[in-house]
Amino acid sequence: MRMNGGHALVKALEDVGVEVVFGYPGGVALPIFDALYDSTSIRTILPRHEQGAVHMADGYARVTGRAAAVIVTSGPGATNTVTGIANAYMDSIPMVVFTAQVATPVIGTDAFQESDITGITLPITKHNYLVKDANDLPEVIAEAFHIATTGRPGPVLVDVPADVSKTEITYKWPVTVNLPGYKPTYKGHAKQIKQAADLIAKARKPLLYAGGGILASEAWKELKELAELMQIPVATTLMGKGAFPEDHHLYMGMPGMHGPKYVNYALTETDLLIAVGVRFDDRVTGKLSAFATKAKVIHADIDPAEIGKNKPVDVPIVGDAKGVLASLTAELRKSAAEPRTDAWMKVVDDWRARFPLHYDRESGALMPQLVVERIRELTKDRPTVYCTEVGQNQMFACQYLRLREPRTWASSGGLGTMGFGLPAAIGAQVARPDYLVIDVAGDGSIQMNSQEMATAAIEKLPVKVVILNNGFLGMVRQWQELFYERRYASSVLDQNCPDFVKLADAYGWHGSRVTSVGELDAALQAAFDHPGPALVDCRVVGEENVFPMVAPGGSIDEMLGGLPGGPVSDMMDDGAVTEVWE
Repeated sequence: MRMNGGHALVKALEDVGVEVVFGYPGGVALPIFDALYDSTSIRTILPRHEQGAVHMADGYARVTGRAAAVIVTSGPGATNTVTGIANAYMDSIPMVVFTAQVATPVIGTDAFQESDITGITLPITKHNYLVKDANDLPEVIAEAFHIATTGRPGPVLVDVPADVSKTEITYKWPVTVNLPGYKPTYKGHAKQIKQAADLIAKARKPLLYAGGGILASEAWKELKELAELMQIPVATTLMGKGAFPEDHHLYMGMPGMHGPKYVNYALTETDLLIAVGVRFDDRVTGKLSAFATKAKVIHADIDPAEIGKNKPVDVPIVGDAKGVLASLTAELRKSAAEPRTDAWMKVVDDWRARFPLHYDRESGALMPQLVVERIRELTKDRPTVYCTEVGQNQMFACQYLRLREPRTWASSGGLGTMGFGLPAAIGAQVARPDYLVIDVAGDGSIQMNSQEMATAAIEKLPVKVVILNNGFLGMVRQWQELFYERRYASSVLDQNCPDFVKLADAYGWHGSRVTSVGELDAALQAAFDHPGPALVDCRVVGEENVFPMVAPGGSIDEMLGGLPGGPVSDMMDDGAVTEVWE
């Protein structure tokens, strides 16, 4: 079958199973977009900025587990994708980004709209390609999607020069992927599985610490089975939110800088930390030398580079989380191991009762935590995907939302990218048209990519945005209050600029404003029931902080805010606690 490189690229996308492309055209990308025009199976979503395109692909991938495709033009089109690619790389999100490039004879001559995008993105892609022969396109695309979705997932970039996309080739598919140097390890070593199972069987105070690797490998059932078998409490990271049912008695919450006190106390006192699909991020560990010092550590991860990188490990297991957890459970069943955690759970439950998340519920003011709680309650009977921007809104959402199923959470973790939430919500809505998709936003972060409101309107995507409008760059202001003597340098925003309700109207969205608690439920419900995109501007208390909080460089058991008290003094008051520590 004869066709030019642009049509070959699109045909390969069809053959690899791509259903949607997020793309922005430009001069040297026209042969590719001309081919997309003929595709009957690929939906093309036109964003208003290339960064938005990548975040849309990111949101799509998080809720489906499938690699999404992005196509942009050269030069600024390519460089505008960098933040989104870095975000996906930090969070291990699969996608393939196609950048058009100037023709091969002028590469390196500073031609119009030329950028060395493969060089620029080398540190933030799992792999990238510069295609110089159009005949290589089918094989390169097959490899790109294979690399993006296997092992530890991540973004792959394919740079396609203009002459390559115009050259006629004989298209051949299927392509057999043969990458001798790329062989991810999926099965955990039997000896290490046995060692880990022996430690779990003997542990009195174990804790499962689960991250995004659980979701990437779709290991949520295996995680639940192990936790229930041995009655082990489970803490999930920001990236792992949704990996364990959040209404389950064994569920603890998010550990680390803004984790509940009882979660951080459990991490401090555990005698066995079972870390699966995590990378011991600094926002979780705080001061590394003081993190989980009383525990032996089992660390299972598909990426061998992560094991021992930050935290010394007693039992390292390289392998896919799904298989490793299933093997651990099978080994424990084989040995007839039984839980030994009754006393430990009494301690955990005691801490949970004494140190819950809390805020001022008596003043009658519109608190940001209340807004998130009402979102939770009003959506508890509807299939919902929750997305966030970055900042206080993100932390309040993680603390107060309760997920009912996996792959219903999209939030920028490692890179902490403001402006992520709205385009991610658009991508999630494309992937899950039957779900309610809500972006919990801040008035600062939403303005980073608010132009994508046009994309939602034109594509008829009924995303909902709830803005916790506090008139500040909230997390920056919080740090300035706590550590910079309330010197609010460049963190004060005007709550009336823009007028978000008028902005919503300008884009054809439903818009409303909430200034009091009494208006909240009706406004949220109206937005959630609206058939199209909708925005609710909630004028929340300005100087409210996210607590608890671990100060920079501090130990995670030394938290600012929250209800007073600590584990050492408390544990002496309870016989069950004494039993655990003997």
